[in-house]
Amino acid sequence: MSERKVLSKYYPPDFDPASITRTRVPKSTGPKVITVRLMAPFSMKCTYCGEYIYKGRKFNARKETTDEKYYSIAIYRFYIRCTRCSGEITFKTDPKNMDYECERGAKRNFEPWRTENGGKEESEEERLDRLEREEEEKNVMVELETKTMDAKREMQIADALDEIRTRNARNERVGREGGEGVIGVRDEKDEERQRIEREDEEAARRAFMTEAGEKVRRIGEEDEVPSLTVSASTVSDLSLGGEKARDKALMPPPTFKRAPKKKKDFAAALGIKKKPALV
Repeated sequence: MSERKVLSKYYPPDFDPASITRTRVPKSTGPKVITVRLMAPFSMKCTYCGEYIYKGRKFNARKETTDEKYYSIAIYRFYIRCTRCSGEITFKTDPKNMDYECERGAKRNFEPWRTENGGKEESEEERLDRLEREEEEKNVMVELETKTMDAKREMQIADALDEIRTRNARNERVGREGGEGVIGVRDEKDEERQRIEREDEEAARRAFMTEAGEKVRRIGEEDEVPSLTVSASTVSDLSLGGEKARDKALMPPPTFKRAPKKKKDFAAALGIKKKPALV
């Protein structure tokens, strides 16, 4: 194992490369044989020892290309050995039936063609008739499935149309009934708004009228008190009552101007006397 991956080999001192001659082996004239790894294509029973070999068991087999052909399809033969007695078992491909055919060394446990025609091989005409019947049955099933799908689709469309008609009728009925209600509610809202506007106008008219029914006028620029303004509170007082309210309206508005604060003289309190100015 230590010399398995080395790059240089040991050559003895008496090694002579000229003594090695190149030999040519003649090519084999028989069928081409290669070694392949495969699984048993069917379950079988060995005829030598009676060992059962199940389908899917792996073997190192020899693959041979035969001279037989089926419609230009090559037929291959495989050689395996029994796992118990090492007896040789041979089987080959069967492209006609899309299966394998056991030749010698073993017996197949189940052959599907035994159930049809009593094990007799069918002719070309029988095979064509069988394929036509299968195709017709397949077409009948496809046609039946298509009809079923069409019927389901028509039922779904009819259900959808009924639902749309019902919804449209309900919307139309609700719209017709709701339109009259909306018009009535709109008229009530307009009347309420007009009533509120009339009340506001009457309150404003009363606010600018005196007890005698005279309208309160603004004081112009030629009046004695140019800065006199009438506020909303004075107008309400005028509307409520007499000479007191009139005098209150003629009073000047208050001013919020800040008056300068006089500074206190702390010099006399501290005993400091100021000298008189010389000039």
